[in-house]
Amino acid sequence: MATIAPVPKIATPREHEDFRPISVTSVLSRWLERIIFQKIIYPALLEPPVQLSYTDQYAFRPTRSTTAAVVALLQSVTELLSYNPYVVVIALDFTKAFDSVRHFTFLHKVAFMNLPDEVYNWLVDFFAGRSHSTRLNGITSKLLNISASIIQGLVVGPASYVVNAADLTTVTVGNVIFKYADDTYLVIPASNVSFRATELDHVDRWAERNNLRLNRPKSSEIIFTDGMRMRKFTNDLPPAPIQDICRVTSIKILGITITNHLSVGDHVRDVINKCVQSLYALKLLRNNGMCNDSLRHVYKVVILSKLLYVFPAWWGFTSAADKQRLEASLRRAVRSGLYSADDLSFSQLVGDMDDNLFAKIQHNPHHNLYKLLPEKTERTYNLRPRSHSFTLFVKTDSRNYINRMLFKDIY
Repeated sequence: MATIAPVPKIATPREHEDFRPISVTSVLSRWLERIIFQKIIYPALLEPPVQLSYTDQYAFRPTRSTTAAVVALLQSVTELLSYNPYVVVIALDFTKAFDSVRHFTFLHKVAFMNLPDEVYNWLVDFFAGRSHSTRLNGITSKLLNISASIIQGLVVGPASYVVNAADLTTVTVGNVIFKYADDTYLVIPASNVSFRATELDHVDRWAERNNLRLNRPKSSEIIFTDGMRMRKFTNDLPPAPIQDICRVTSIKILGITITNHLSVGDHVRDVINKCVQSLYALKLLRNNGMCNDSLRHVYKVVILSKLLYVFPAWWGFTSAADKQRLEASLRRAVRSGLYSADDLSFSQLVGDMDDNLFAKIQHNPHHNLYKLLPEKTERTYNLRPRSHSFTLFVKTDSRNYINRMLFKDIY
């Protein structure tokens, strides 16, 4: 039994859809879930059965992160643009994805995983006979038995959706799919653009089998082009828009706004504007007696973390003007006494984040981004030291994180 605490998604909720259901269960129950998933189920995700695939899933897995998801997606788009005039990306929206997962369907897929019998039986028992009530404004509803829904707040919930979505794949060779929980992005190069309807029909059928519904009005399509290479494809025009799916010129991918020309200028402006508002709040706290040390700590945790969110993925796509705005934002914090002039500069922060992520990738074959690295090479000579032993290929696009790190010691 669990109690659902509706948490508003927006400032002024009006409809049921404006609330996010959070499950409130026993603390001991959540600790048991966490132990079983960290010790047994997460390691099992590293060796999926043939019926399931987790390589395109970047959430709720070991080495998972939004940074890895955005890095992989942008790498795919820019590589496809090297020999295509444009690349179509469709952001798919599933209506109430977590709330619609059938327990029977999920457990059927879990049965294929390499899990001990007692763990599988525990999962079956965990989902059997579940009931929820809802508490809002001090009023609690009656308990209702459910056979579907993975309410947010359970440790089991996110990983369960990962397993449930593991058999959603593309049907056309050359098309790619990226998932971050229920955020799903379908990448289609210009050479396969005639298969857009086929791919969407396949997604519709998969959703129907899994008790989900593809919400086309909330899905969106963007046509990425690269101005540096468009001269080679002057006669290739983008396809007509898809019925019921809105075509946009900029898209927010896991919180990062990217335009159809691969610019992140809008994202830089938006995040700096939000940080300016937070700076004003910190000044009010100072006027009310908060000490400088505490203010600097809050600045790093709240404001600087916003500026550096998924930074390795999009830093290569910033223009010189974008970099100047970011540097100016940090200088403003120094003048306000919220950031020490002796602390790391913006370029140093970027370098540290890049190096830390690359160290995690190259030393962990199970990392989501390890597959993007080239083969290792054995060197019989000893020249200047390098940060990696991977084979260097023809440098295609220095904006991508992986390319930037592979050639960091050379340029």
